[in-house]
Amino acid sequence: MQVPQNFNKTSVADLVSHNYVFASVLHYFGISFYQYPTDSLEQVCKKHRVKPNQLISELESWAARKEPTPEDLYLNPIEVLVAYLKKKHYYFVRQELPFLSNMISGVQAEKGFEQLMADLKIMFPLFVEDFIHHIHEEESRLFKRIELLQDIEDGNFALHDALTILEKDPVRLLADEHEIHDDEMEGIRKLTNNYSLSDSAPLTMKVLFHELQNFERELSIHAQIEDELLFPKAVELEKEVLRMIHQKIRTN
Repeated sequence: MQVPQNFNKTSVADLVSHNYVFASVLHYFGISFYQYPTDSLEQVCKKHRVKPNQLISELESWAARKEPTPEDLYLNPIEVLVAYLKKKHYYFVRQELPFLSNMISGVQAEKGFEQLMADLKIMFPLFVEDFIHHIHEEESRLFKRIELLQDIEDGNFALHDALTILEKDPVRLLADEHEIHDDEMEGIRKLTNNYSLSDSAPLTMKVLFHELQNFERELSIHAQIEDELLFPKAVELEKEVLRMIHQKIRTN
């Protein structure tokens, strides 16, 4: 990733304008970019006891991150897919949502954006609460279901216990429930008019809208991976385990 010349002497606002990702990297180090628009990076790093080279290193590592393609994920066993999705959940909850929450609660609303920011301050925490609940449900029910199916397949349960488990929470029902959550950011998208802003909008709003839109895009890809890869794999695993259990019952 290209770093501006005189990096240390450049103002935080200019660095973020150059690349919005820098706002997330600063947040990772506990620095809210909107609090220091005119300060140089050197000054801000001194206040927060952070080395500028650490920021450059982190920025470069963010730029180098590569997400696996759907094809890569499809070719891997289901436990690799679950591990990837868990890692994304952790990233959403520990990095993306705190960054967005910090901006929405901390940014001083500029002229023309007072009502929007007031509405976001009410709506976004509700969205976060609902989203985290959804993640917990998914991990405690769907991911746990997959784990139990694999345990049955490995012969870790008696036939009677295996049948009891198989009758509860079939993957098909979990898939139906999951579809209800597939457009969680609809309210925020409507509120921000599909994240549309004029070129003259303040930098804080440009960064916020960009990050909200980027988060929605990530959620959409995440939901697609779950709907098109995880659930079909889980359904196949469940069918295979059922066939195996019925075969065992017949031969006993």
